[in-house]
Amino acid sequence: MTTTQNPTRQYPFTAVVGMDDMRLGLLLNAISPAIGGVLVRGEKGTAKSTMVRGLAELMPAVDVVAGCRFACAPSAPDPACPDGPHAAADAEQRPTRMVELPVGASEDRLVGALDIERALSEGVKAFEPGLLADAHRGVLYVDEVNLLHDHLVDLLLDAAAMGASYVEREGVSVRHAARFLLVGTMNPEEGELRPQLLDRFGLTVEVAASRDPEQRVAVVRRRLAYDDDPAGFAARWADEERQLRERIARARELLPSVSLGDTALRQIAATCAAFEVDGMRADIVMARTATALAAWDGRTEVLPEDVRQAALLALPHRRRRAPFDAPGLDEDKLDQVLEESGGQDPDGDDDPEPEGPDGGPGGGPDGGPGGLPPQDGGPREQPADAPAPELPRQPEPERPARAEGPEREPAGEPAASGPGREQAAVGATEPFRTRRLDVPGLGEGADGRRSRARTAHGRTTGARRPQGALGKLHLAATVQAAAPHQWARGRRGPGLVVRRDDLREAVREGREGNLVLFVVDASGSMAARKRMGAVKGAVLSLLLDAYQRRDKIGMITFRGSGAELALPPTSSVEAGAARLAQLPTGGRTPLSEGLLRAHEVLRVERMRDPSRRPLLVVVTDGRATGGPDPLGRAHRAAGLLAGGGVASVVVDCEAGPVRLGLAGELARELGGTAVTLDELRADSVSALVRTVQGRPVRGGSSAGRGRDHDHVNREKAA
Repeated sequence: MTTTQNPTRQYPFTAVVGMDDMRLGLLLNAISPAIGGVLVRGEKGTAKSTMVRGLAELMPAVDVVAGCRFACAPSAPDPACPDGPHAAADAEQRPTRMVELPVGASEDRLVGALDIERALSEGVKAFEPGLLADAHRGVLYVDEVNLLHDHLVDLLLDAAAMGASYVEREGVSVRHAARFLLVGTMNPEEGELRPQLLDRFGLTVEVAASRDPEQRVAVVRRRLAYDDDPAGFAARWADEERQLRERIARARELLPSVSLGDTALRQIAATCAAFEVDGMRADIVMARTATALAAWDGRTEVLPEDVRQAALLALPHRRRRAPFDAPGLDEDKLDQVLEESGGQDPDGDDDPEPEGPDGGPGGGPDGGPGGLPPQDGGPREQPADAPAPELPRQPEPERPARAEGPEREPAGEPAASGPGREQAAVGATEPFRTRRLDVPGLGEGADGRRSRARTAHGRTTGARRPQGALGKLHLAATVQAAAPHQWARGRRGPGLVVRRDDLREAVREGREGNLVLFVVDASGSMAARKRMGAVKGAVLSLLLDAYQRRDKIGMITFRGSGAELALPPTSSVEAGAARLAQLPTGGRTPLSEGLLRAHEVLRVERMRDPSRRPLLVVVTDGRATGGPDPLGRAHRAAGLLAGGGVASVVVDCEAGPVRLGLAGELARELGGTAVTLDELRADSVSALVRTVQGRPVRGGSSAGRGRDHDHVNREKAA
């Protein structure tokens, strides 16, 4: 047996200051990979990547079949291994691999690629393994997992759940084992994962940089020492690393002997039921986590404190009830459920880390969480599993003004809307399902669910010569291109003589995500309480729609003497909802400044991401005040946006029996469409009639769909 050494010097895992919850989550998965990995949520610069790489150094070395690209174990090789069979192969020992999946990776890089050209021309099954094969029996680290394309996340989590990767291409099928410790990190400011994908991660932890000066000093001191002498720094922490490595190995050996009693099972079931988590995955993950916690503390019996800690790690990301709800767990409710179901804190208090059998918190003999040595640098940080603050909500949302009858329109600018005066923020009405607002034409942006685009996934609409490496083969077009040349190429028997120039790749059409830029009027003319609540409810509904369609969003507000970029373009729709909730109103109506600011933001974003097409959503009643000819200046700014080909929708917020139609005029200047708050609803009858009349939102329902809606309306009337 040969041994492969890893010459790199990683920053020691035990040298990281703080981050106790992340440390515990990673170690539990190292003990029991069946937990399903860990998702680390936190701000940038909090040592997330450093800890993951350090963990790989602590993992025991693995025995592999020599020369096998899929890391088969010599004692139990995979019978379906593409490099097999491994009847009597040599074995070698190598360190546990840590494989990183970059954000821009393709599907072929993740799961592997078949050489289609050799398969057609030579009749051989040539398969190049991907990152899933490299990560087998190791650690797969996905930084910024929330920025991965959805289909890549689906493939990744399916492989993690099944322990195998399947590659199906043009009738050629390859399967190989893919069991790994999955670690994902993300910054919530850049957007959230879909709830069903969150559920596939076993545990989740929140991390944040310490606000304690002493602890920050310790972080900087250790990092500088490591940069000056990596080998010497690692040598100073070698004993701690060895002790932790040995403890992981002992916990792995003890894990099969840990008993999960009926009381612990009842507590797990009662906790998952009380927090209304969907499905049974949470129960299973909690059971595995509690068992790993007992093994980590050197016990063979699961205690109530293990169940409590398991709940704090396994449930916060599963109890989300709406896209804008922040992950978190009510610890008082958790304690009550555990006590009622047969277990309580043995200390009789609310200490989230009860004293273990060895005297330290969590059962560790050294006084650190989970038995880890205490970190120098001051007190512990705020626990990452504490419930995050939720967005402000109205206890009883007000209904839009249209539901209570017409609202009187102010005759002029309200007295409270002077340039220096504002009114407090009001809550939004209940969000509703909106119509789909599309960008016209065919784009080539990021995968999403809004506008038509050429994408890697979708229905096949044609074929073309490969641009770079061959993607999805269009078999019929390839055969058609090669067929006329068979006699000249000397074909005399069965089979097809195929050359590189004959290959054709499929052109597919799906849907893309767009940049939805909201320009919201927050002036005094919009300040009536019921009216602004309805406007905020509409914008919140559009934000929810953008979340579901995988869009980036930005928000500009204008009032008083200018416009403000309240939210730079981002994937975090939650940030947009938070800014909307805090939005005050009052002052004049500088509509032109809002449109000019939108033009500048879109110009910069077009340089950053030229393939992502924008959709401008202007929420206003069309009024403009302040300065000479305010309405004329607003229309000239709208013409500037229209000249740049920006797709626009104006949400007309004008109310009252007498309407000036200013929002409609603005929409014409923008080259877009105006819709009222009522017509924005997907189930609005007036919206259906509007579509039948041939006035759909840009890129929206086709004439055929309009006829379908008309047929539905006639059936309802009948």
